[in-house]
Order: sequence, then C-alpha cells, then structure tokens
Amino acid sequence: MTEGKQKVVIIGGGITGLTSAFYLQKTVQEHSLPIEIELIEASHRLGGKMQTVVRDGYTIERGPDSFLARKTSMIRLAKEVGMDDKLVPNSTGKSYVLVNEQLHSMPGGSIMGIPTEIRPFLTTGLFSIPGKLRAAADLILPRSESGKDQSLGEFFRRRLGDEVVENLIEPLLSGIYAGDIDQLSLMSTFPQFYEVEQKYRSLIIGMKKSSPSKPKKVDQKEKTNGGFLTFKTGLQSFAEAIEAKLDPKSILKGHRVEKITKVNQKYEIYLNNGETVKADSIIAATPHKVTQMMFSEYRFFDPFKTVPSTSVATVALAFPQEAIKKDIDGTGFVVSRNSDYSITACTWTHKKWAHSTPKGKVLLRCYVGRAGDETIVDLSDDQIIKIVLDDLKKTMDITMNPEFSIVSRWNNSMPQYTVGHKQRLAAILEQVNTELPGVFLAGSSYGGVGVPDCIDQGEDAVQSVLKFLKLNDLSKEAVH
Repeated sequence: MTEGKQKVVIIGGGITGLTSAFYLQKTVQEHSLPIEIELIEASHRLGGKMQTVVRDGYTIERGPDSFLARKTSMIRLAKEVGMDDKLVPNSTGKSYVLVNEQLHSMPGGSIMGIPTEIRPFLTTGLFSIPGKLRAAADLILPRSESGKDQSLGEFFRRRLGDEVVENLIEPLLSGIYAGDIDQLSLMSTFPQFYEVEQKYRSLIIGMKKSSPSKPKKVDQKEKTNGGFLTFKTGLQSFAEAIEAKLDPKSILKGHRVEKITKVNQKYEIYLNNGETVKADSIIAATPHKVTQMMFSEYRFFDPFKTVPSTSVATVALAFPQEAIKKDIDGTGFVVSRNSDYSITACTWTHKKWAHSTPKGKVLLRCYVGRAGDETIVDLSDDQIIKIVLDDLKKTMDITMNPEFSIVSRWNNSMPQYTVGHKQRLAAILEQVNTELPGVFLAGSSYGGVGVPDCIDQGEDAVQSVLKFLKLNDLSKEAVH
C-alpha cells in the first residue's frame, strides 16, 4: 500500500466491478484524492458474462445481448468511455409464444403479458374462453395484502388465472431470470406490478392508465426502435473500452480471493497464490456464493449458501438464408412450459439486430436451461445442438445443418430472488455494516440482474466507499 493513501480493493471484474473501478478512479483523479485502487479478478479477462464472438462477419453474443434504453446509467457510462457512437437500437417485429406446438402472436397491447387492450386479448388463440373470463376477474378482485411479499406466480394467478400465467406471463417473466415464477419474489423482481395494483386495485386498469399513450403516427425510423440498445461491436467491446480507461497497474487478473479477515480497522485479503493484500475498504462485486466463501468466518453470510442459482446455456446457429424454407415474420418466440420443447426461447437475431449477421445469412440464438430443467446444460455441445435443431424444425422448415454453432454455458449464473429476498439481504447488510464497516456488496446477486442494474449498483458502491472514507462531499459527484 502506498504510504499515506487509503486503499480500496474491488473484487470481481464483471460489469459491476468495472463500473466501480472506473467511477472511483475518475473521482480520485479529478480531485487528487489519497486513494489507491486495486481490481482483483479470478479469471484472465474482465467483463464477466459480456462475451462476444466476432467471426465471418457475424457478431454473436455469448451472454446478454442488449439492455433497456430507458435505463440510462449504461448510456451515460458508454459516453464516458467513448462508446456511445457504437450504440444501435433493435429492429421491432412480431414476437410469438409457443403453446401446444403452435406459435401465437403476442397479443397487442400486452405489457409483460398483462392485457391493456380488450380486442387483441379477446381474439387471441392463446387462451380459452373460460381462461379469458377468469382473467377479467382482475377488474373486480381486491388488492393484495399491503406490504406482503409473495411469489410472482401467486400474485399473477390470483389476479389473472392459471391459463394467462402459464401461456403468456410465465414464458416472458421466467425468461428474464431463468427461474420458477412460483418461487421468485414479486417485491424483488417486479415491484412495479404490486405498486400498480395497490394504486389502481385492478392490474389491467392500472397498467393501461400508467402506460404512456401510443403516438398516432410512427415514422419509419421509429419502427426500428424497440426500446433496446446494444453495441454494434458487441457487449464485450464495451467491457474492453472501460478496461482501457483504467490504470493497468491497478488490475490484477488470474488471482482468486480465498479469504478475507478484518484485522483492527483494516482488511487482509488472502489470494490463491499465497499473497496478502491489505485494504481500508472493499467492494465485493462477486456472486453471493463466492462472497460467502470469501467471508466464510463471518456466519451472517451463511444464508447465501441456500440462495439458488440456475444454470443456462445459449446456442447460436449460423445458416445460409436458403436453409430456412419457412421464414416466419418476426424477431423470435418464447416457449410455454406446457410445450414439449427443451428450448425456452429463440431469437431470430438477423432480424432483431441487423448488424449481427452478413447479408444472405441467418443467425438463430436459442436458450436452454431454467429452474427445474437444468440437466441439458451439462450435455455435450453436439447433444445440445441436436436437441435445439430438433425443436426448431418443429416450427421452422430448416433443410441444412448450420455452417457453425456456438454453445455457451453459464453454470449457476442466474441468482434466484426467491420470496423474502429483500428481507434476507437487508439483514445481512445490516450485519456487514456493523461487523465489517467499509465492506460493500454489489452485483447481480443483490439488487438486479440486468447490465444497467449492475452498473447502478457499482455507482452506489462508489458513493458508499467515499462516504465511508469521510469524503462525503465528493460521493454525489462521483458518478454524475
């Protein structure tokens, strides 16, 4: 540690850790602060799940492929690192739900599966007449008990009935978390639905009233913008741009943290190569089970041992255009659990992201693995590809084998925010604040799984560090 400087160690080089390192370094440099920064990453690369394969004119994402444009922290960070000119919006088009071996168009006016327009809901073949009548009961049902956490499944089944949940809401929502909606916490995943219900009583009425009104005319340029953004050079290039702004001497790759112990008012961080790093403050931007192992001698982290994580895989398949005889108008589909399919969703990436695929080619990106159905992730590449192709051939007439395929496995990568997540996390953080002052947790295991959510947590962690180090006046300037 440099004499006279306080040391902040950031553990974990995914997007959360990168964000923390970038904004903390920026503040240190702008205000000449006596702070030394070190970022420690167990693997030999930074960026976490943001991994991109650029091959033969294709840009293929192994992990996340985009982010919501309305979550502005990512756009702001992109500007900071000179990547805002690489941002591109997705092309819009029809999306489908696969139910009982048939593709059904997503009902117009539905928001995350909740109907806000009557006609598309009445005419869709997704639900039976009794199913539609049961969903209409939402218009007269009372509110949920105030402040009570419940599962997404319990909440939506009570309001809209089993059929709407199984055939529309579950395929959409579980795809985001690769989870079981009957276990996932409403308050930790989609609290906005609870808030709408509390304000308007009816979810249908509330979503309609709280949604922005549609413009009467949409020009051709607007039609291509579906509310998501990505980088035309791939999300990995974003991670690399952030890393390029960091002091290379502050980055330590290929070193795993084995244990962290508080000694007097500082922390000793033991690495797998036998070295020890000392720190005044720590940002643990690591998955919850890694965090628990690092702080294993502090029992209040033990609840993290039982927090589940789901394993998933993505499968990218590249074809010549003539291989697809049945070209469906749209950008992809999600799959109901009621269907006899192993894939959970398929994106027609060449249509959704025009920059991703060369002219005359087709790029399909499929997803496998979810809570209760994860064994497929452990199969060989060839086995997974065969299963995915067999599923796709049920809906699309594919006459050739892919020119190439890329299988990306993400073992135990999707933390599950089960019922009571917020309360459990709050109890742990209270203990951390008391017993381990200056230690801050951030990342997808804690306050949101999307890339912008992780960026937000990285920003908040920087503010917490500055406040802890008695630099309160700078904490608000740190990331804005």
